[in-house]
Amino acid sequence: MHYDCDHGLFLALNFDGGPTMDRLMTFVSGPIVQALLGVVILWIVGRRAGWRNLLLFVACAALALALGDLLAGIFKHSGPLKHLWPDFPPRLRPMFTPALEGLDLPADSLIALRRAYAPGPWAVHVPAGAVAGLYGTVSSHAAVITALAALAIPVIRRRWFTITMCAAVLLVCYSRIYLAKHFPIDLLLGAGVGLVTGWGFYLVYRTLSRRFGRRTHDGMANGR
Repeated sequence: MHYDCDHGLFLALNFDGGPTMDRLMTFVSGPIVQALLGVVILWIVGRRAGWRNLLLFVACAALALALGDLLAGIFKHSGPLKHLWPDFPPRLRPMFTPALEGLDLPADSLIALRRAYAPGPWAVHVPAGAVAGLYGTVSSHAAVITALAALAIPVIRRRWFTITMCAAVLLVCYSRIYLAKHFPIDLLLGAGVGLVTGWGFYLVYRTLSRRFGRRTHDGMANGR
């Protein structure tokens, strides 16, 4: 995309925090954090709502996360739906954007330098191992973590959980800026996709839970 309205904000948020910060942000951005969140959420839902509601939640969560990832992939020309909008001009990741470095060279040249881990006085900090994937709009990470939050928060309905999930969304999204994977607008668009898919499947969960899930929950309550 040919816009730079969020370049300044990205440069203000991206910095070299040293090896420890690099490892921490890489971990936060990795699959383990989301997997752990998922396990905790499933345990809470199962404990509070019973096994039938848990099965409904698992199905809705899987569909919400998959759809969010697929929709984000349309704009990056990746995934099964990558050919759905072939004329959309994808936006390069910050690490591959020459304008951020004040360089007047083709993006392909900067991409080659990044992939070769060429030393230099770079304005954008890119931790070792973070160089991957050309395009950043729309952020799949933001879409997936936001979809999970938008689905789980109204199901669990606990203040501490809402605060925890909001913090997790912000932390995962910031990790993508720290790793120079996404601009802020990429993350906002991803979060928007996640809100739509997560809330949409919460409505599906709520409808099906009222029809089918209540029987198991009420049966457990009456058996106590």
